[in-house]
Amino acid sequence: MTENFPRILIVDDEHPIRRFLSDSLDEQYTIVEVANGKDAIRAAAAERPDLIILDLGLPDMDGVEVTRRLREWSQTPIIIVSVREQENDKIAALDAGADDYLTKPFGIGELLARIRTVLRRVTKDDTEPVFISGDLTMDFTLRTVAVGGQPITLTPTEYDLLKTFIKHAGKVLTHRQLLRMAWGNSYENEIHILQVNISNLRRKIEPDPSRPTHIITEPGVGYRFRME
Repeated sequence: MTENFPRILIVDDEHPIRRFLSDSLDEQYTIVEVANGKDAIRAAAAERPDLIILDLGLPDMDGVEVTRRLREWSQTPIIIVSVREQENDKIAALDAGADDYLTKPFGIGELLARIRTVLRRVTKDDTEPVFISGDLTMDFTLRTVAVGGQPITLTPTEYDLLKTFIKHAGKVLTHRQLLRMAWGNSYENEIHILQVNISNLRRKIEPDPSRPTHIITEPGVGYRFRME
């Protein structure tokens, strides 16, 4: 291990899984392991990891509760890894503040890709005035958007939605999170409004709206902006 590597805190009560993850990641990351929620919170404060990989089924408290407690004072990215595959479990974890969710079993290549995406997002210079992904360009200073070099016109709501997606690029955003960010707390249950605006936004920025490459649907959960 090298101290200059990004530090990852692995939280899982099953030693074989911790060992598998540690062995798979320690060539690129510095690894810290704990087996329960209380130790996870203590380690997050003491070790200051760059990212946390968190299981939901911990012996002392649920991983969703761990996420909530961490979010009271920390914005360290959290990737949930769990055998639970119900949409409600995913939504609860993401609404609590998790950045991503992987269902066990998963390929280590997929986990590495998610880790890179999350770390790239949090280390990105937020002062960059222009965002570019594939053929999509967004100039935050001028409040302009172009596709393939051609300017497009967005409504204020569509612009705010796209800006929210780009700010959280790679992160799964639940329907409730998006509604809160774009419209406020009183719209948390108005999923139809969100779907209509996402559909309109896709028609303007996607080469083929029926097969989106930028705004990806996470079925039953929400959406993710995929970087190119």
